Amino acid sequence: MDDQSGAGQGPAEYRIEDLAHHSGATVRTIRAYQDRGLLPRPERRGRANVYGDAHLARLRQIADLLDRGYTLASIKELLAAWDAGRGLGGVLGLAAEVDGPWTDEKADRMTRAELDAAFGGEPDEAAVADAIALGVLEPVPGRDGEFLVPSPQELSVAVELHAAGVPLSAISGHLRELRGQVEHIASRFLEFTTEHVFARYLGPNPPSEVDATEAAALVRRLRPLAQQSVDAELARAMRLFATRHLKHHLASGQPARRTDEAFPVALPASTTQAVEALVGRENVAAFVAAATEREVQARTLDALAASRGNSPSVDQSA
Repeated sequence: MDDQSGAGQGPAEYRIEDLAHHSGATVRTIRAYQDRGLLPRPERRGRANVYGDAHLARLRQIADLLDRGYTLASIKELLAAWDAGRGLGGVLGLAAEVDGPWTDEKADRMTRAELDAAFGGEPDEAAVADAIALGVLEPVPGRDGEFLVPSPQELSVAVELHAAGVPLSAISGHLRELRGQVEHIASRFLEFTTEHVFARYLGPNPPSEVDATEAAALVRRLRPLAQQSVDAELARAMRLFATRHLKHHLASGQPARRTDEAFPVALPASTTQAVEALVGRENVAAFVAAATEREVQARTLDALAASRGNSPSVDQSA
């Protein structure tokens, strides 16, 4: 049976192969959706199964929800609510609001030549690979030597730090550490807003059309608050610690030590070989430097915690 979707020919009718072609799903997937109750059974006409535009629309809805990160189980609940007349538009609007960009920054594109020029003109394959792994750069399919830059602002920070003398390996290591801490902050902010704002919309059943629309409006209102809070607290902390750091160095009477001054360190051959096997010969120095920096930071934190624990307590029993 051929597709009869032309004007004046009545409702479209599809064989399962035609439905698969128009929807982008496979025949096997369509049958699996039928077995799970996600897709209505086709009309039986003689020995043939006949599908219509409702089946095609349902397959496109499922694909859209899968792209938004929903599981098949949750999609089944949403579609059941839709079939019961509760509406799906509000839920999809809420999903679109959450999935949408959380910043006004626009992505940019950059060629490999422009990238190398921005970082001093010296190609660094390891640094580019690291940036791709971190998502700072995304290769453009079919365009060799061209990258999508999701956050030009983040890349600009790296350019400025490198121009100030910070090695690229140290910038990557710092970004990894920072990303872990920021993801923790984002997780806590979501837990906080869920508990106090969105809990009433997140019951065992999909929200109603009105509730979903209201929740989407709240997402739009609250979206900037996380970044504003972090910006304000970071500015406060930077002023506090930068002032304290400067006073400490001025009071010590010692000239500031150059951080870019390198000196050789003897390592056991077995250690060097193990690191080389892990990260490659060209990355041994960067790996050792990053591991050493992490150990220094860990010991500093331990010392601060120990000094806090050893602080004299006030006897309040008198």
